[in-house]
Amino acid sequence: MTPKPLRRFIALSHALGWMEDASLPFLQATLGPAAIQTSEEAICIDASLDAKTLEIALEQAAIKMRDAGWITGWRKERYTVFANDAAGSLDLGQPLFTLERAAFRRFGLTSRAVHINGYTTKGELWIAQRASNKAIDPDKLDNLAAGGISAGENIWDCVIRELAEEAGIPAQLASQAVSSGSLRTTRSEADGWHDEIIYTYDLQLPDDFVPKNTDGEVAGFQRCSFEQIEAILPRMTLDAAVVTQAFLAQQTRR
Repeated sequence: MTPKPLRRFIALSHALGWMEDASLPFLQATLGPAAIQTSEEAICIDASLDAKTLEIALEQAAIKMRDAGWITGWRKERYTVFANDAAGSLDLGQPLFTLERAAFRRFGLTSRAVHINGYTTKGELWIAQRASNKAIDPDKLDNLAAGGISAGENIWDCVIRELAEEAGIPAQLASQAVSSGSLRTTRSEADGWHDEIIYTYDLQLPDDFVPKNTDGEVAGFQRCSFEQIEAILPRMTLDAAVVTQAFLAQQTRR
């Protein structure tokens, strides 16, 4: 259930996200009030606007939000906004435009990410601790590697990249990661509406392998037995905790 005061954000004839009323003036300042229709349920952009015009307007609105302190952690990295399919999920065959990743929550747009569980034959999971300078969830515990899928990047390439950057895992070992499905997390956050599809992977690591961060986004790693994980779940990011619980549930069914 979506909490108030969010309203459905509709553009290009697609229900793309959820917006807070407080974000509306930033969009009106770039598109003009005449191009935006509002009701109790929705904020609708004039359907005659093309994707490029909308992309530029959202980018300008996001910059204004950034300058006003409403968006932090500007990454200079873009995510793709996709149309929805009939089931309400993303239609990956219909990309609409791209936008700075830090702006996605302000418009409630659906992002995509990968999370990789690293485990050993001894029944242990490698848990990462996020760096203290991370814009989102600093110092929180996380999966072995996780990260957003950039515009133009496919899921598998993101898996290999994140394992290399965050855990120092060479491509030959990273290529042994196995897909374990996907899940979707939605929630209200201080910087807007979080909506993300997470593609989950499991990677068995040699017992003597020790992950090593290479991009400065991870402060360190710890290896925990499956039994110890329950105690540290409250210290994990919400997304990592969900991914970890799904992994442990799979283990009990085997």
